[in-house]
Amino acid sequence: MGENRKAMPSPSLFTIGYEGRSPEDFLARLRENGVERVVDVRELPLSRRRGFSKTPLAELLDRAGIRYEHVRALGNPKETRDKYKSGDVTTGIREYRAHLHNGSYGALIDLAESLSDTPTCILCFEADHTACHRDVIADAVTERDPGVSVIHL
Repeated sequence: MGENRKAMPSPSLFTIGYEGRSPEDFLARLRENGVERVVDVRELPLSRRRGFSKTPLAELLDRAGIRYEHVRALGNPKETRDKYKSGDVTTGIREYRAHLHNGSYGALIDLAESLSDTPTCILCFEADHTACHRDVIADAVTERDPGVSVIHL
């Protein structure tokens, strides 16, 4: 007789940008989607928006029972970030993809391999994921593991 195995649910990777959000709205979106870990993929986790720099954000998430991690290796270097900001998203995507494969790939693998353990959301600034490097990260994760579902919050 064959083994009776339960199908394991496929892991999910959430993405979120805090542009235009209050810390309370941001936290509510994470909670309603069951996120237990936020991985900050900003190169420099600083923000002019109150509550979204590294220390206050980590404290907010900690009080909510959500783990915070900053992974600088997945951050978007300034030169590439400037391409996105100028509207040249195609070049930004190409340059960031090259950046991922030139020294940051280990951090990408670590992220991908951790998704089955904890509902995880990657965080950056831009509200529109298609104008942000976190979309490239999500694509790279699903290229590595096509079973991962990506949900943009």
